[in-house]
Amino acid sequence: MLVQALLGELQFEAENTRKLFAAIPDDVLDYKPNDFNWTIAELASHISETYNWWDSTLNQEVFDMGAYKYDKGEIGSMESIKAKLEENISNAIGWLKDYPEEKLMENWSMVMDGNELMPPMPRIQVIRGFLMNHLYHHRGEMIAYLRANAKPVPGLYGPSYEEQMART
Repeated sequence: MLVQALLGELQFEAENTRKLFAAIPDDVLDYKPNDFNWTIAELASHISETYNWWDSTLNQEVFDMGAYKYDKGEIGSMESIKAKLEENISNAIGWLKDYPEEKLMENWSMVMDGNELMPPMPRIQVIRGFLMNHLYHHRGEMIAYLRANAKPVPGLYGPSYEEQMART
């Protein structure tokens, strides 16, 4: 039952991510609000990569961030970023759909260079507290980036401001 609920949320939020990515034109990919933030292309790549973390979360007890090989893919166009997103979403769904529910309560942790980044906690807590909330956080950043570039934002949980203004 929990796996099915998580799968439903994953699929629903994947659709929201697709909507957001569809709103990103190539002409703003190099935008970043300051020197220390990612560009839109880098942020979109990172959002896409979060779906790739389902494998490590579900299939490892300890995730070593220092050994992780981040594959940002080709970030010169939204088409290539969206292709990577689709690959990662498909993989995440595949890893989760037949996952043994009892393993959701097993502990998982994250380390890097011998330091504990996330203490042991049940995988379900990692899925909700890290994988999904991390995604929401970065999509919120992307919405701010789009608005800073006067680009319309799609509604993810009902109509966006731009969609409401277009109706009046």
